[in-house]
Amino acid sequence: MEEFFSAAIKLVTDFGLKIIAAVVILFIGFRLSKWISKLIPNARVLKNLDLGIRKFFSNAVRISLYVLTFITAAGTVGIPYASFVAVLGSAGIAIGLALQGSLSNIASGILILFNKPFKVGDFIEADGLQGTVKEIGFFTTAITTLDNKVIHYPNSVISNKCITNYSANEMRRVDIDFSISYDCDIELAKSVLLSVATDHPLTTDQPAPPFARFTRHDDSALILTLRVWCEAKNYWDVYYDMIEGTKKAFDKNCIGIPYPQLDVHMK
Repeated sequence: MEEFFSAAIKLVTDFGLKIIAAVVILFIGFRLSKWISKLIPNARVLKNLDLGIRKFFSNAVRISLYVLTFITAAGTVGIPYASFVAVLGSAGIAIGLALQGSLSNIASGILILFNKPFKVGDFIEADGLQGTVKEIGFFTTAITTLDNKVIHYPNSVISNKCITNYSANEMRRVDIDFSISYDCDIELAKSVLLSVATDHPLTTDQPAPPFARFTRHDDSALILTLRVWCEAKNYWDVYYDMIEGTKKAFDKNCIGIPYPQLDVHMK
């Protein structure tokens, strides 16, 4: 009996020490994994890469270190590395088959990062929604809308959508149509539009100066089109300032903006 109890105590002691060692490895390993992954986005070696790629790489490194830490802790307990890796591989295949959609999202995320149809910070439109790209993750792309909602698009979905990237170029053109009465002076109206556009501090002559032309006849109005260039970041300021400034300038020059009209003939 004494030998049995001695062997049991020794077994429990040895196994307990292994458990403690495994817990310590897991604790330190996970903490180090988080610390290392946080350093990657700001690493000098990667500073020339896009922020989205750096964050994606950081997440990949963190998950890889987690797996390595877990395998090391399992080996410390006494689970053979070869058997553990074999089981992990088999489980990986089963999980991969069950999560084909998730794997597709990961592959699409990698394609987005390297093909760069957009990057973190870009203002885009996809599937009828507009917003600023907040993050390109493993499975989803987070977009902050104009009313400050965050929408998570599966990477496989957004990569197959028609995407309009409003931040891809530094300059954008503002196109606005204005209505004037049929009895108004077209040349005066064009002059007023050009004056409003030229005097605005955020407009520019590059790549083309402001453009104002009479473009079509509508049922109740003549339509003039104004086109003016500005920096992409100033687009909405210029857009709304043109609308407000033109209304004030039209009123000052007695240029009427007509209401819809309908002539009725009685017999």
